Amino acid sequence: MSHEKVETNIGLMMILIVLVISVGGLIEIVPLFFLKKTTEPVSGLMPYNSLQLAGRDVYVHEGCYGCHSQMVRPFRAETERYGHYSLAGEFVYDRPFQWGSKRTGPDLQRVGGRYSDDWHRLHLTNPRLVVPESNMPAYPWLNENMVDGELIADKMRVLRILNTPYTDEDIANAPASVEGKTEMDALIAYLQVLGIHVSTRR
Repeated sequence: MSHEKVETNIGLMMILIVLVISVGGLIEIVPLFFLKKTTEPVSGLMPYNSLQLAGRDVYVHEGCYGCHSQMVRPFRAETERYGHYSLAGEFVYDRPFQWGSKRTGPDLQRVGGRYSDDWHRLHLTNPRLVVPESNMPAYPWLNENMVDGELIADKMRVLRILNTPYTDEDIANAPASVEGKTEMDALIAYLQVLGIHVSTRR
C-alpha cells in the first residue's frame, strides 16, 4: 500500500490510525492485568473507611485534582522531594484514580501523616495562615457542610459491586460513623491516609 494512497484517502487514514492506536494500547495495557504487583494491594492497604471515602468525594467535587497530582514519578527530583515513587498496588481501591499531571500545588500522594489535623484545618480554611506565599484558594465552607451518611453507605454498596471488600457491617455502620462530621473533617481524614502504606520514605 503506497503512502500516496493512504495520504489522499482520509477514510482509510482514519481507519489505519484507529487500528494502530488500538493495537498499541492493547499491547501496553493488557499485560498489566496479569501482573500481581499491579492488581494486588500493597501490604496493609485497606479500602477507605466511610469518613475517608466522604473526604475523597470532597477532594473530587472541590476540584483539588486540578492543582494537585497524586503520583510520585520514579525520578530522583521527585523522590527526594515527595518520598518513595508511587506503586500500582497503592491505587487498587481508587475509582477513579486521582493521579493527575498538573502541579500548581505539590503532589499529595505522600502527604498522609506529614502534618497534623490542625495544620490541615488551618491550611484549608485559609492557606496563607500556614504558607504565606500560597496561591491556593480558601475552603472555609467545608467547616459548615455536613457529611451525608446515607449517601456514603450507598457509595460503599456500589464500590462493593466493583470488588472493593466492604462488609455488610461496614456499610451498615457508615451513617453512624460520619454523623456530626463536616466535609472538612472528611477531607482531612482522606489526606491523612494518602501514601502511608509505603514505608520507605525519604
